[in-house]
Amino acid sequence: MSTVIRRTKIVATLGPATESDEALDSVVKAGVDVVRLNFSHGNPQDHIARAEKVRRIGGANHRFLGILADLQGPKIRIERFKNDAIVLENGDNFCLNAGCGNNEGDQTQVGITYKPLPEDVEKGNILVLDDGRIVLKVNSVEGPRINCSVEVGGELSNNKGINLKGGGLTAEALTEKDKADIITAAKLDADYLAVSFPRTAEDINTARRLLREAGGYGGIVAKIERAEAVENIEEIIEASDAIMIARGDLGVEMGDANLPALQKRIINLSRSMNCVVITATQMMESMRDNPIPTRAEVFDVANAVLDGTDAVMLSAETATGAYPALTVKSMSDICLSAEREKRASKSSHRLNTTFNQVDEAIAMATMYTANHLKVRAIASLTESGSTALWMSRISSAIPIYALSRHEATNRKVNLYRGVFPIYFPTVHTNHAEANQEAVGLLKKRNVVKDGDHVVITKGDLMGTGGGTNAMKIVTVGDMPKYLG
Repeated sequence: MSTVIRRTKIVATLGPATESDEALDSVVKAGVDVVRLNFSHGNPQDHIARAEKVRRIGGANHRFLGILADLQGPKIRIERFKNDAIVLENGDNFCLNAGCGNNEGDQTQVGITYKPLPEDVEKGNILVLDDGRIVLKVNSVEGPRINCSVEVGGELSNNKGINLKGGGLTAEALTEKDKADIITAAKLDADYLAVSFPRTAEDINTARRLLREAGGYGGIVAKIERAEAVENIEEIIEASDAIMIARGDLGVEMGDANLPALQKRIINLSRSMNCVVITATQMMESMRDNPIPTRAEVFDVANAVLDGTDAVMLSAETATGAYPALTVKSMSDICLSAEREKRASKSSHRLNTTFNQVDEAIAMATMYTANHLKVRAIASLTESGSTALWMSRISSAIPIYALSRHEATNRKVNLYRGVFPIYFPTVHTNHAEANQEAVGLLKKRNVVKDGDHVVITKGDLMGTGGGTNAMKIVTVGDMPKYLG
């Protein structure tokens, strides 16, 4: 019978370590579901070529690989030093100077890429550089100069990031570069577009509008990195197709000690609002250089799975690391182990909710039925993937197969926890024939065998998006036998 299927999805970032066909193929075989194109690096031609390669290699492996285009966003960084780096000691005076040129930094000052920064800070603020390794306290602001004292010193090198502890930076989420990159994302038919440093739902709405105007139809991912995004989390989730808990900058602004509880809250809230959620940043960081993860990393990935995340993400581990395929395999093994825990496959989610849409009610009824009957699989005949998304919000050990004739839908649903796409080209007007063909596909894949129960969802008017209004329970045999 079929082997155990991992329900939590894996997102892997492409880069030099996965540039060759052989390296990318090994990562795909190791279990990647969605690839991330980091628009902070490379040019449009690079990204388009990578997308074409992903789909070619994905097709060769009979996989619907999703593509996530990740916008750079407003990078607030220091400029460069004359000698590339300095060492700051605790108590030193140091100036972030918007008037200092690039390559002109020295032991007393350095330029900044975001020139309005002096307008966003005031005496007493804490500025955190290089992901928390350097901490500066603002003593005064004089025109373009932010005069600081060093509270936590160390080596400071070129182009390191700047965060304002507690949030409050006014930089727009979408830069001119981002707007140009949205056009590239549309050209390569990205399945998801990630918006960096959004503060409000309007940032998400703007990105969606620009993507649609460019001819793109991917979902919008809000990267939660700012304190302001946490304050507006519900409206951002409502506006988004997916949420990414980007724990690097978020930890710097909110404090690392606050991240675990915040991660759990965002995952729970996202699932309750029918939004996909990705947990990211340093999940397997040690495997950039080592062939095995630390136990702390194992616990981190497993806890995200137990919390209900749809996907876990790898960044530098697969972009520049020494063991990209092994890292994916290790992460997959951790996810599979965590999913064996009972609370990862049982849920009382939304039992007391009143539904406003028929297809959403069908999705919830399906999961309740499947979890209380010995059902081997769920087959969702879908145009847009919405029914599969709603079903995936309920924790279950039962695989949900999204059967769609649209390749874009199949790639999109590959990010949803517990959902597995199957190309289903035929649109039958005869429901019995459609049921039989769907079950036949599952039998061919050794997902089900004679005697197994399968729940099928579809619409009376098959081929119409948003029209799921029927649930059937069938017993697998030579011909489906209806139970109800």
